[in-house]
Amino acid sequence: MTTYENIQVERADGYGVIAMNRPKANALSAGLVTDIRAGLAELREDTGVRCILITSALERFFSGGADIPSLRDSLGKPPAEVSLTRDGLAMVDEIESCPKPVVAVVGGMALGGGCELSLACHLRIASEAAQFGQPEINLGIIPGWGGTHRLPRLIGEARAMDWLLTGRMVSAQEAFQAGLVCKVVPAAQLMDAAKELAVVLASKPAVATRVTLHAVRERSFYPERGAELELAAFQVAGSSKDAAEGVAAFVEKRAPRFTDV
Repeated sequence: MTTYENIQVERADGYGVIAMNRPKANALSAGLVTDIRAGLAELREDTGVRCILITSALERFFSGGADIPSLRDSLGKPPAEVSLTRDGLAMVDEIESCPKPVVAVVGGMALGGGCELSLACHLRIASEAAQFGQPEINLGIIPGWGGTHRLPRLIGEARAMDWLLTGRMVSAQEAFQAGLVCKVVPAAQLMDAAKELAVVLASKPAVATRVTLHAVRERSFYPERGAELELAAFQVAGSSKDAAEGVAAFVEKRAPRFTDV
C-alpha cells in the first residue's frame, strides 16, 4: 500500500477511506490535491473496494479550501497555466466520475474548494459540528472547482445564489434541510455512521451501482436524455450476472450473493 505525505488511506469491509491530513486546515495545496487524486485512483482500481469515504484526520476542518498563497500567485493567469487550478478541476471531476460511490464525511468546516470537493462526491454525511460555505466572493473571486454549477444542481438555484453571493457559513442542519447532506449525526458518531453506510453501499451489486452513478451524472449534463440514459443503464444492469442472481434470490426468498465487478 502506498504511503502519502498529505493523506491516509485505509481499507476495511469492502470500502476504502481517504483521510486528508495536512494541518492546520487541510488547505488544498498542489501536494494535497495530487495525493487525493492518487489515493482515489488506487482505491478505484482495487476490486476489493466497492465504496470510498473521503474525510479528514483533523478535528475542526474537513478542508478550509484552496491554499491561499498558491491562489494569490495564480490570479489573472489562464487556468491552463496554473497547475493547482487545472489539477483541482481534474480532482473533482475524477471524484464525480468514479464508478464506485464516493461519500464525503464532513466533521468540521468545508469551505471554498473544500466545499466543492464535497459537492463532487455522490453523497455527503455530516456531524452536527460541520459547516459548509463558498466564501470566495469575500476575496473578490468566485468558486473555481464546480461551486457555481454543482451547488445549484444539488440544492436549487435560489439557495445556491444565497450561499454564493453572501459567502456565509451554513450549518450542517441547514445543509441537510437544503438537500446537500443526506444525514447529520452527533460528532462522536460520525465515522461509525459513515462506515455503516459504506458497508451497505459496498454490499450492493457493482454493475447496477456503476450504471446508476453514470446515468445520474450524465442526466445532469443532458437532462433531455434522462429517459434514454436510464433505459441504456437498465439494459446493462439487466444483462449482468448479478441481475439474474438478485431476481433468483428474491423468488427463492434468500439473500442474494452478488459477484460481478
